[in-house]
Amino acid sequence: MRLRNVKNKEEILNNCDYLIKNPTVYKGTWHTLFNNNNPIYLEIGMGKGKFIIENALKNPDINYIGIERFDSVMAKAIKKIPKEINNLRLIRLNALDIDTIFYKEIDLIYLNFSDPWQKKRWHHRRLTSPVFLEKYEYLFKNTKRIELKTDNEDLFIFSLETLSNKGYSLNDISFDYHKTHENIIMSEYEERFNKEGKNVYHLFAQKK
Repeated sequence: MRLRNVKNKEEILNNCDYLIKNPTVYKGTWHTLFNNNNPIYLEIGMGKGKFIIENALKNPDINYIGIERFDSVMAKAIKKIPKEINNLRLIRLNALDIDTIFYKEIDLIYLNFSDPWQKKRWHHRRLTSPVFLEKYEYLFKNTKRIELKTDNEDLFIFSLETLSNKGYSLNDISFDYHKTHENIIMSEYEERFNKEGKNVYHLFAQKK
């Protein structure tokens, strides 16, 4: 999908107090940036930010960090952030480098409508591939928890297999999430798919 450029995106990014310009400095000490020891929830591939912003507003006792690699998308997310949020931080990052900025401090990872990387030769790029699951091992503080939503059945089945093979127990598995759950905080993609009547697949994975 072609990304539309955002006017003045450099200015938006440079002037954003929520965007952390030197994230490697905080590796292992992100709680100091929030000035508390509240749980830290991480969304990898936050897109335009609707999901993580609404969660941060709803849950002030949880700290949220959103990761996005594309400048234009990040700029769009920044423009949505209300001034009253103090439990949210943003990072521009390629997910492959995630183990360079976190170490034993994340309580939950959200994977919302990640790129399915359809071709088999690209499956190692999926955020639930063994490559990424190995990186996540070093991110979690204690119990490892991953929540995934996708509209791609192939990615969902792939994720069920890779997470199970890595020792995660799988719960709240749904092949049509919106039929079984209410009051869902949705990302932009999820809202669109829901309006179009598309199935949303969901799972919650946990490992002690």
